[in-house]
Amino acid sequence: MAETLFALDKRNYRDGQRMFRGSRDQEYYRGDFWVEDAPNVEVRSERKAVGAMSIIRQRSASNLSFRRSRQHIREDATDLSILWFVRKGELGFSDQCGSKLARPGDLMITRSMSPFLIECRTDSDGAHEVLHVTVPTHLLRSHIAQDLGAGLVLVAGAPELAMAERMLGEVFSDDGKLGESSARLLVETAIALVANAVRLLDQLQPARQSIADRRLEEVLRFIEVHLSDPQLSTAMVAKGCGISPRYLSFLLRLRDTSFSELVWEQRLTKARDWLGRSDPRDISISEIAYGVGFKSPAHFSRMFKRVFGANPREYRGECGAELAVCQHRVAAVADKEPFVELVSGSQLLQ
Repeated sequence: MAETLFALDKRNYRDGQRMFRGSRDQEYYRGDFWVEDAPNVEVRSERKAVGAMSIIRQRSASNLSFRRSRQHIREDATDLSILWFVRKGELGFSDQCGSKLARPGDLMITRSMSPFLIECRTDSDGAHEVLHVTVPTHLLRSHIAQDLGAGLVLVAGAPELAMAERMLGEVFSDDGKLGESSARLLVETAIALVANAVRLLDQLQPARQSIADRRLEEVLRFIEVHLSDPQLSTAMVAKGCGISPRYLSFLLRLRDTSFSELVWEQRLTKARDWLGRSDPRDISISEIAYGVGFKSPAHFSRMFKRVFGANPREYRGECGAELAVCQHRVAAVADKEPFVELVSGSQLLQ
């Protein structure tokens, strides 16, 4: 359940500077925070922790300001990015490059490693509300590669943003029934949706798709949906997509592949990934073979070894041994250096 990060009113709003990071002074990062003196001062910030990220809902009946200076950055080099979903009022962002404004429905993304000023302004009804997510920047970079130090505003209208906000709101409002792993998955999916919206913003208007391009998309989708069917054939795909087998071959040549090459490549790739992430106690190699559309485990084993140089059982054993080595080495490093930043298991094996 969400916890109260801080609550301010007319009696204690001047103490906001020492309260805005929570009782343990661990949320956000250092900066100057202040509340505008107004007849009605009421600020409430509630937090829901999800792994290394926090979903925070902040409501206010008065204007708020936050400034992050170079001195603050020197004193506290915490590199956090914040995704601000504006619900009521306005969110103003200013730095040496200029000013930006986010209104209800908009999303603003800021980063702590560049100086800036944030202003939370109430609307005509005297209300301001944002739902924002604090994300360690190194985690956000796995979704959004570009530098967001100067702030980024995505205007309302992108369906990805509305869906991301809805998902984050559901996680924030959860009363404890949702498991931690499920909450993380939802938050990471919401961030991935935001990343998609950012990429769409960066892209030029895409060229109009040709009829062949659209038909090829339909073919690839049909194959993906029916990949587990061992009866999958050119005739089945052509009939399902309303085209002739000859035209199907032409479309696949646009991708420099044939039907059999495409299907076997996808089946073997999915089987390899399935073997690598599954436990032999949960699913057998035979079940995986049938699950990706092979008619027999023997055929699957022959083709798998031909492509990957090891039979499925050998490959699964190598993946399990690699994971065990990673876990052992990470534990050993943690015991010796409890405060060191750990690298990934794949790096440890290099």
